[in-house]
This record gives sequence, C-alpha cells and structure tokens, in this order.
Amino acid sequence: MDKPKIGTCWLDGCSGCHMSLLDADEAIIGVLKKADIVFGPLVDAQEWPVGVDVAVIEGAVSSQDDLKLARTARARSKVVVALGDCAVTGNVPSMRNGIPTRKLLERVFVEGSTEGRGVPTDGVPALLKQASPLQEAIKVDVHVPGCPPKPGAILQVLTDLLEGREPGLGGKLRFG
Repeated sequence: MDKPKIGTCWLDGCSGCHMSLLDADEAIIGVLKKADIVFGPLVDAQEWPVGVDVAVIEGAVSSQDDLKLARTARARSKVVVALGDCAVTGNVPSMRNGIPTRKLLERVFVEGSTEGRGVPTDGVPALLKQASPLQEAIKVDVHVPGCPPKPGAILQVLTDLLEGREPGLGGKLRFG
C-alpha cells in the first residue's frame, strides 16, 4: 500500500513556517515513515501532483501565481492546512492592503530606485489588489496559527491527520 502524500508550499510570506517544520529536526523522520513529501520547496517536482492527502500551505495569497497554486493544491488535495499567521490571517503581507497596488509598485520600483527605474513585468507575477488569508481564496480544513507555529504543533497536526484523527492542539497554538 502506498504511503499518504504530503505537499507543502509557501505563498507570500517569509518561509519561516517551513523553517519551523525543519526545526523539528529528527522528529520529522516519524512523519516520513508514515508519508511521502511529494511537493515542496525542497522537492524537485515542478507541478502540484494529483492525489495529495495533506497540503500544507504557508503564506498569504498576494499574487496571481499564489492564487493559481492555492487553487491547484486545493483541487488536487484531500485536506488543506493553512500554516502560520500569514496563511491564517494575512498577517504581514496584508499590511500593503491600504495602498493601491499601482501606487505601491511605483513607490518601490520608480521613486525608490536610482537605477533601472520602472515597475518590472517580465517574470514577475501580477499582484492582486489585496493580500488575503488562504481561506478567502480556497476552502481550508485546518488552521495552524503562529509566527511561526512551533515545530511540535506542526508535527502534531501532521501526525493526527496521517493517522486519521482530527487535529487536537488545544492550548498548543497561539497567534504571533
């Protein structure tokens, strides 16, 4: 029998949640005995595979590319986990929401630049008008807040899901 499949990705954020997962050190071996990681920043796969059991998504939805990846992951996965405060609330990426996108880009790439002034378009994903939490773009099954969540909390969620249990983190989670 094939092991369950886990896919991970980060959208708009700092990758701190993935670093927290890696901070689980050798404890991650227990997860890898139960499941295969088939997509993620450290995996060679270039496209989200079909048949993922648990999608772990970090970061806010801020660009067209973020939205496409989130929708693809949702469509091809049984369970979606919003990992970290950016995915759960929009957190830091949503701080730009009070500034019109065009004005923001011009401030950074035109007014704030001394060379090569101009808003880049080649190879740069188009920003959405607002950065938003993951659940505003797709259905999320499990929310794991924290900036970043503690490694033990991430492992607990993955272990519970892989063993067919509803994640019960109780007092183990907090925002920020």
